[in-house]
Amino acid sequence: MFILRWGRRGQNMQDAAAPQRPPRSPHVRSILAAAFTAILVAAPALAQDGPFSAWRDGFSSTLTGEGVRSDTVASMFDGVEPDDRVIDRDRTQPEFVRPIWQYLEGAVSPERVANGRRQHDRIQPTLREIEGRFEVDSEVLVAIWGLESAYGAIQGDFDVVRSLATLAWEGRRRNFAESQLRAVAQMLENGYATREQLRGSWAGAMGHTQFIPATYIERAVDFTGNGRRDIWNSEADALASAANLLARAGWTYRDPVFAEVALESGFNYAGWNESARRTVAEWAAQGVRPAGGGEFSADDLYREARLIIPAGSGGPAFLAYRNFEALLRYNNSTAYVLGVGYLAQSIAGTGSLATGWPENDPPISRSQSQRLQETLTAMGHDTGGVDGVIGPNTRRAIREFQENTGMEPDGYAGRAVFDAVMSAAGERGL
Repeated sequence: MFILRWGRRGQNMQDAAAPQRPPRSPHVRSILAAAFTAILVAAPALAQDGPFSAWRDGFSSTLTGEGVRSDTVASMFDGVEPDDRVIDRDRTQPEFVRPIWQYLEGAVSPERVANGRRQHDRIQPTLREIEGRFEVDSEVLVAIWGLESAYGAIQGDFDVVRSLATLAWEGRRRNFAESQLRAVAQMLENGYATREQLRGSWAGAMGHTQFIPATYIERAVDFTGNGRRDIWNSEADALASAANLLARAGWTYRDPVFAEVALESGFNYAGWNESARRTVAEWAAQGVRPAGGGEFSADDLYREARLIIPAGSGGPAFLAYRNFEALLRYNNSTAYVLGVGYLAQSIAGTGSLATGWPENDPPISRSQSQRLQETLTAMGHDTGGVDGVIGPNTRRAIREFQENTGMEPDGYAGRAVFDAVMSAAGERGL
């Protein structure tokens, strides 16, 4: 069985001590993920209700009315104009979905692993201090660092205030953007950062660990004690801030993140719910077995976990433990959490990527997803709307179709189910 546990290179992960550590993540990704799943409607660039200056002046007045100093507001907005690149990126959805196995190959590439080991060794005294204070595994922190900014090399060079102001003016994500700008005002007024430091991604994520401003206010820490929470230039501040987020999300130090498992022939997919948490003993009673054979350990039998099958019944399955859920708070993506977990273990010197992915059944494209939703709905399987996003409602509709047609009801939106739905619709004249 592959269980993602933490230990140092050269140490058997199965024998590693399992003290308690907490992973909490920047709502960075949680908040961004929610914002990004909205349907992106094509519209002419910069088609807003009024000129940018009207929004800027109005929001500036709102901030001063809320008690923000006028000089802080001036430092934020004086000379700021909208950035067309931000609106273009916000309105552009990739047509093709990258298969999870390809994402993981990039996330745990030999170069990224080697760089991660070098960085871990280089700042090991700092990482030990962070571990001691927050009880979050250092390999996990370095893995997050590697995926978020390539160990600080790619932090983004957009003016965060300008980007957020553009998004607020454009209007589609106004509430999100204005809430982040309020957090920026707090950052400046409290002296946590300077206006010049506020550089990051086009959507407002900043620094080594890519915090959005609201997350920065809530979770960033001044680990070095110099009076600033410098996630841009201080690796210690950035990694300690990530550790603080993970700790608050309930990370348990040295506990597993996930375990790759095998499902016995005849596993009841119809009774499986990816949101259901059960003890490993209960999963074992339903035909879930360690991927490498053998039995679950006594400790594992009492753990609670969800069963996730990210690429359908034709691919690997995993038990996702509490630490998995904590990492989802950093980025609400199964692929991302698997990437962090596998990269962390590779940095520690153990483990290998899951194999057996269904490369002949890749995920469908965005336009195919819309077609699938339209067709399933026409066939009486409610997808909750047509937006090209495969969410819980669409997966439920897929499972209904699969059950009705004798397929394994795993809810996976791959090419095989797409072809089956189109074929069945054609037979019905839809």
